[in-house]
Amino acid sequence: MSTITFKPKKVTKKIISELAPRTYDVIMNRFGLTPDGKRKTLEEIGDKYNITRERVRQIEDSALSSIKKSGAYKAEQLVFEELKQLMHKLGSIVAEHELLPYISKDKATQNHIHFFLTLGDSFKKHREDDHFHTRWSVDDGMADKVHDSLKKLYAGLNDEDLIPETEMIKKFLEHMKDTAEEFRDEEMVKRWLSMSKTVAKNPLGEWGKASSPNIRTRGVKDYAFLVMRRHGSPMHFREVADSISKTFDKKIHYATCHNELIKDPRFVLVGRGMYALSEWGYKKGIAREVIADILKREGPLGKDAIVEKVNKERYFKKNTILVNLANPKYFKKNKSGLYTTV
Repeated sequence: MSTITFKPKKVTKKIISELAPRTYDVIMNRFGLTPDGKRKTLEEIGDKYNITRERVRQIEDSALSSIKKSGAYKAEQLVFEELKQLMHKLGSIVAEHELLPYISKDKATQNHIHFFLTLGDSFKKHREDDHFHTRWSVDDGMADKVHDSLKKLYAGLNDEDLIPETEMIKKFLEHMKDTAEEFRDEEMVKRWLSMSKTVAKNPLGEWGKASSPNIRTRGVKDYAFLVMRRHGSPMHFREVADSISKTFDKKIHYATCHNELIKDPRFVLVGRGMYALSEWGYKKGIAREVIADILKREGPLGKDAIVEKVNKERYFKKNTILVNLANPKYFKKNKSGLYTTV
């Protein structure tokens, strides 16, 4: 079902029909209203007519001004009002890459809608910058609030943060407390979030800083981090590779996975082929060294306490820990039956 009641191509035909041939051609090509749907640059059109880019820009501006004064344009104001109401419904400010596909999946139709947005006095275009993608708004106050809230949301994130979508929506709405209830809809917030270039989500739907490798996954190591984090406990590198293949539909060789994990400080080798995430508190070292570190830090401990604490830092079989504890060269029992280092 269409989200609009009018036929964009018919509306365009009516409102540009009175333009002079060359001006008509400039508008058709600049906005991609031609059959091939390609938006041509000022330079491409200038080359066609042997005029400068600046002259093409002047013709375009003059044409848009002329259309706005025409009776045909004034007769189609219901179309522009309908688009304005639709944008209010979507949150009053919407990224262009969200708005156009929402109205129509057809690229040619999207070009006509973009033309109407450029023409209509109700629509304000915000060009792409360091913080945001290109977006359109119909309410300056709401646009300012959303921009400000997105910047505050980003400022409150750490580089390592990975936040579930529901929590990210909640965090964003905390910055929009004085906003009317009608603008506190999940889908609306997701559209607002998609405007940001500094905040984004990874392939698993978790949000964080767009610059973080946990969000902009660029290779085996980043994919491995995400699948291991979701798994929540140490994994063999073969398991990691299989999980990456299943989750992200990317075939990874076992040897490649093993080599990548060894080189990245986010991972710790905790057993034969077994890896954990550094952030879980696991440490490098053989069993004897891990036991010794714990006893130096904690003082004398019983057998069960040592096994429990060692397994929070490394991935050893219980018997491996007990065999090491029984080595009198490194460990001894005190009068209370607790183990200490020699």
